[in-house]
Amino acid sequence: MRDNVRTNVLVNLVRTITMMILSFVTFPYVCRILGDEMMGLYSWAAAFVYYFFVLARISIPNIAVREIMKVRDDKEKLSQKTYEFLILQSITTLISFGLMCAIVFSIGVNDFASETGRALIFILSLNFLTGVLSFEWLYTALEKHAYMAYRSVLIAAIVDILIFMFVRYKEHVLLYSFLTIGTTLLTVASNLVYLPFVMKFKRPKKLNLKQYFPLLGILLLISVSAALYDKTDTFILGFMSNSKSEVGSYAVGMKGVELVIGIILALSTVFMPRATYYFQNKQQKQFENLNKYSVNVCLIIVIPAVALMIALATPITKLIAGENGYLNANIMLIALASLMITFSLSNIIYTQILIPSKREKLYLVCLAGAVLLNIGLSLLFGLLLFKDKPGFGVALGTAITDVLLLTVLVCLTWGNSKNAIFNVNTLKMAILGLIIGAVATIVSPFLIEALSKQMDMQKVYILDALIIGVSSLIIYFVGLILIKEKLIRSLIHR
Repeated sequence: MRDNVRTNVLVNLVRTITMMILSFVTFPYVCRILGDEMMGLYSWAAAFVYYFFVLARISIPNIAVREIMKVRDDKEKLSQKTYEFLILQSITTLISFGLMCAIVFSIGVNDFASETGRALIFILSLNFLTGVLSFEWLYTALEKHAYMAYRSVLIAAIVDILIFMFVRYKEHVLLYSFLTIGTTLLTVASNLVYLPFVMKFKRPKKLNLKQYFPLLGILLLISVSAALYDKTDTFILGFMSNSKSEVGSYAVGMKGVELVIGIILALSTVFMPRATYYFQNKQQKQFENLNKYSVNVCLIIVIPAVALMIALATPITKLIAGENGYLNANIMLIALASLMITFSLSNIIYTQILIPSKREKLYLVCLAGAVLLNIGLSLLFGLLLFKDKPGFGVALGTAITDVLLLTVLVCLTWGNSKNAIFNVNTLKMAILGLIIGAVATIVSPFLIEALSKQMDMQKVYILDALIIGVSSLIIYFVGLILIKEKLIRSLIHR
């Protein structure tokens, strides 16, 4: 069983890194084609739709994974649970879409009233309307990670090719938005075709939806809080920046952070079902070891990522967005870089400790407080303290809030989280991260200055990122071997 977890981690890691590369290939191209204002409008519309996407899901997939994990070996109960969660997801999705339509057509905001703004919103809303039929939570609970990996990479590659072929001008923003949700459409089609090979899906004689109603109330509040927490910064910034250029710069700064966070979130699809299984079967030692292992995997990825993104903030954002426009995207990336650690660890605590132990209410209280703090700090920093650079102010407010949220979650789950996070192994990785970050920060400006005398700046940024990035990672992993880091030592031994 332990080897199965390791195999699934490896499969998901390869899948997510491949997806990250494919995403990173298209994003710089789209940034240049759309420009900061149109990219800002797209990001703002996506942030608005995200609220209703989360409302439609209301964390049902997470709970579905937990519940299906209990009955995965009983075909009849598995079919019953799957059908019940499908009905619940369909109901919440229709309610969410109806609410979105009411708001779009009733509030007199220019971006809603404009033809392009409304079109973007309704195209992007197809993401959660069709996603109800994806059954992604079922495949996660049944641990079909190999299938999910092959499917995701193939679909992402197809969508990327279509973007390069057809998105040519900034007026193609609607086409770009449709192609981005094409990933969901193709995923739904693939999953529906594969579903008969996974289980015999049939309508049960009697539905028992009432058993979920008390939990759904809590999940609804968690989802609303999560939506506000995740996208309020972008949404507030949209009102601060009339041209939406600051939102576009913020999106560029956030892109690198989201890619790394995406890796950790993808790995949680491996750990959450297994953590639930161990907790429900009272296998406390295995439960604690799994949490230690997942935190170890998380930190070994995010620590060098934070160090290098801070050190290489300017080359990274210039490579993504080009020389023109997207002002201050580099300092926004620096401010947001810590989210890779704080958000990832908070997610581990929520999905692998609080959900298996049915302590969702605890997370709700923490998240609600974080939402209020994030809104307050975003307004304070964006409008008053950094009014000339509101994007940086909002980013700084978000980073501070995330640190405080993680601190509270760790304190409240101290018995389960302390040994997983605070140990000698973590300290070793942190010291190595500080070393490579400091060296990269010192060397990078000198390297850029030397290279700029011989070639244009885009080539300079590429070489700087490659030389500093590759050499830093080599130093990091050699250092891990020398200090006998736990995970690396285990891999070498195996």
